[in-house]
Amino acid sequence: MNKLYFLFLFFAFSCTSENKQAELEPYGAVPSERQLNWHDIEIYGLIHFTPTTFENKEWGFGDADPSIFNPTDFDADQIVEAAKAGGLKALILVAKHHDGFCLWPTKTTEYNITKSPWRDGNGDLVKEMEQACRKAGLQFGVYCSPWDRNSEYYGTDKYLEIYREQLRELYTNYGDLFISWHDGANGGDGYYGGANEMRKIDNTTYYHWDETWNNITRELQPGANIFSDIGLDVRWVGGEHGYAAETHWATFTPEPNTGDKPVPGNVNTMVSSTGTRGGKYWMPAECDVPLRPGWFYHPEEDGKEKSAEDVFELYLKSVGRGAGLDLGLAPTTEGKLHENDVAILKKFGEMVKETFADNLADDAQIGNENAGSLLTDNDKTTYWTPGENEAVIDIELNEEKNIKYVQLREYIPLGQRITNCKVEALINGEWSVINEVKSIGANRIMSINETVSTKNVRISLIADAPIVLSEIGLF
Repeated sequence: MNKLYFLFLFFAFSCTSENKQAELEPYGAVPSERQLNWHDIEIYGLIHFTPTTFENKEWGFGDADPSIFNPTDFDADQIVEAAKAGGLKALILVAKHHDGFCLWPTKTTEYNITKSPWRDGNGDLVKEMEQACRKAGLQFGVYCSPWDRNSEYYGTDKYLEIYREQLRELYTNYGDLFISWHDGANGGDGYYGGANEMRKIDNTTYYHWDETWNNITRELQPGANIFSDIGLDVRWVGGEHGYAAETHWATFTPEPNTGDKPVPGNVNTMVSSTGTRGGKYWMPAECDVPLRPGWFYHPEEDGKEKSAEDVFELYLKSVGRGAGLDLGLAPTTEGKLHENDVAILKKFGEMVKETFADNLADDAQIGNENAGSLLTDNDKTTYWTPGENEAVIDIELNEEKNIKYVQLREYIPLGQRITNCKVEALINGEWSVINEVKSIGANRIMSINETVSTKNVRISLIADAPIVLSEIGLF
């Protein structure tokens, strides 16, 4: 009887997530399949490379002559490989920025890459970047700015059809996209076909976002996450500083409450940074930040890039808080990343790889029933649950080790549940608290202020629903 009982226990706790869906109900808002893919990516890049690069500006006015766009040695593979060395798993190309210049041979406007001398007017930079990403195993996304400072029709209904057709072209000619990226810059002064005037719009109503997203994005790119200040899938963290709040909820209720669906343009940046505990939507935060002082390349900023150590710190405060890190990359007028940027990315990638290469918990004794095999299997599709809202996990290492980071992952297909996590270490015969946080989510990396030497670690958890943990790590 005892043997049969323990065999039953082993089977129950060793089930995969697919089998356990019937055992535990989802708690609150949960991620879609496309959002789960976004969570798996964790860190990606946003590439700004338009005529604005050649003007040495941050914001193009929409009046640059297309002939100015002529990189002397464009190399999509160099850009992609540098990003890959940095651990980035996807890239977003700014296919059209606010200046309105399209980097693909669009039929919607004459202001596009075919009017530049690059590739003798036969170039398609979106295609070259997409193909380089596919070859390197990176996912690809696009940003097509809704604001167009070149179009004479901007601010009218006619422009809406032009913009939607641009989205259709990008959605149908460049394979599966992991994200359709949008920002909040909409309306202002511009060239507007020579009008040189101010045009203001209400960005919550002018674009008819619900129709555009539901009728175009969801139809043509159902796997693409929509990012905006209040996107449907991924929200803006509220600033371009590159990190989320210490307590970060992937669930979110927009404020002011805009009814049944979030509306872009209505953003409370304080709430965006933290999210909403038990919020109405699963809408995790993207933390966007440029590697250089600006989003576009400026030669006078060479040497002013963020260091690899700076980016690593941002990684801990974005990805390590359950959010995503979107790192801005800016090619030079040559059409490559500057050697400084390449070196920084390489060093940063090595730092992440080396820091998290050896999980000390892999060979440890984890006291909870079958927790060890499920929490250290490096498989986010399996999980361990005590079946209760509170749990204490005791970890005993084979010998005393130095610990700098503690990592936990909730099994987010069932929701974000944990509301308190206290980590203690046995030091000189006494338990000492070495970190305590209020949220876990997809990935929580807790830094220990001073590296702790210990053989025993205790993790105490409190949640709003039965705890479901996917992975645990000590580094």
